[in-house]
Amino acid sequence: MKVKHFLFIFILFAIAAITACQEKQPSSSTARWPGVSPDSTRPTPQQVAYQRKEKVAFVHFGVNTFTNREWGTGEEDPALFNPTDFDAEQWAKVLSENGFETLILTAKHHDGFSLWPSEYTDHDIASSPYKDGDGDIVKEVAEACKKYDLDCGVYLSPWDMHETTYGRPEYNEFYLNQLRELLSRYGTISEIWFDGAKGEGAKDMDYDFDAWWSTVRELQPDALIFSDEGPDIRWIGNEHGFAGRTNWSTFNRDSVSIGQAGQTEYLNSGQAGGPDWVVGECDVSIRPGWFYHPEEDDEVKTVAELTEIYMKSVGRNCTLLLNIPPDTTGRFHPNDVERLYAFTDTLESIFDQNLANGATLSASSAGERYPAEQALDNNVDSFWIASRDDTTPSLTLRFDRPLSFNLLVLQEFIPIGQRISAFTVSANTDGSWQTIAQETTVGHKRILRFDQDITTEEIRITIEDFSGRPAISEIGLFHAGQD
Repeated sequence: MKVKHFLFIFILFAIAAITACQEKQPSSSTARWPGVSPDSTRPTPQQVAYQRKEKVAFVHFGVNTFTNREWGTGEEDPALFNPTDFDAEQWAKVLSENGFETLILTAKHHDGFSLWPSEYTDHDIASSPYKDGDGDIVKEVAEACKKYDLDCGVYLSPWDMHETTYGRPEYNEFYLNQLRELLSRYGTISEIWFDGAKGEGAKDMDYDFDAWWSTVRELQPDALIFSDEGPDIRWIGNEHGFAGRTNWSTFNRDSVSIGQAGQTEYLNSGQAGGPDWVVGECDVSIRPGWFYHPEEDDEVKTVAELTEIYMKSVGRNCTLLLNIPPDTTGRFHPNDVERLYAFTDTLESIFDQNLANGATLSASSAGERYPAEQALDNNVDSFWIASRDDTTPSLTLRFDRPLSFNLLVLQEFIPIGQRISAFTVSANTDGSWQTIAQETTVGHKRILRFDQDITTEEIRITIEDFSGRPAISEIGLFHAGQD
């Protein structure tokens, strides 16, 4: 009995040891995608989820809303901030119903007025008449986001025109204290927006981004950090919402500096084979300005303009960051709201029916477990991948009868990396193959718009240049009406 008892205990310990060892082992790429080796530069799960959001909202709100300025001075009287009908839930409801999944609030702009009660300044909402000094806009926004299942993000301007330590090294600690307040009081923060804005008289101000970012990692480890150089999300180099026709998520962070001029082209296109994965984010406002101005009520971007921005941001491997500025009541203006819903209706009408569904799909080759059909199954988590020895991989769609379309959508399976650097699209009309597009990168999503309808019984997508085996998760053909 003693021997049996000893053996039983030994077996239990052995099983426990093996289980513990297995739990400590990182999940291998072959376990997730058998037979497929991911690139060394590839996105984190948080970056993949971020790109799949496609549309993110920016909300510029603050003392500038009440002074009718884009940039304040830092000398504004906090008594100016007094929205008459503030409603964060109106923001969240409108955004949620229009397909936005994140709301980024300007918790503090360059003027230094803080939309939360800060222990480190009196230039804040606690000094305003809003709710008799007991208000907290950041808190109300965070709670509204939670109610409507939106992720919450914040922008904390590095430039503070009001703070007396600005321009001196000790300012970095002041900024860090305010950052800690935002990251520790309001639950989960999904994105922190940094830029390199500086006062004219403080060009030597050396922002301690390393300390700020390490604090983000400590207090909000899953939050994505935006700046010119990332580390997670980068500025696309302009404020009209257009990414480059060639746009890599691979990037070299050492090639850029935050706030430095002359980086536009690199920011706009990224770098093939770059050592860092830094997603592009296209920021643009629905109005000419970033803050609300009553004279711009009739200058809200048209549906056609917003649709073009979507095609050149989301459709070029980026996420669209669209700013909607609340008015002096504290609500989105009716004109902006109406335009958002019309924009959403237009996108839904364009992408409601994938004309490629029902096509016969064949490939020049396919890796084991990854057949061509997985590029047409409406599942971004499955994919077709070419065989290792296929030097010119292609996918061909055949239809029972001639089909007309003017939009083509391609999606790479980016969890293993971004690999396609050149591809051609051809259409077979009356037995003759004609090239209808020659493009470069794909990434998470690439949308091609054609000037006229393409009517054909066969479409062929040929990947001309690539690093690593190309992998396509989805193909779409659509027909957009006239704007």
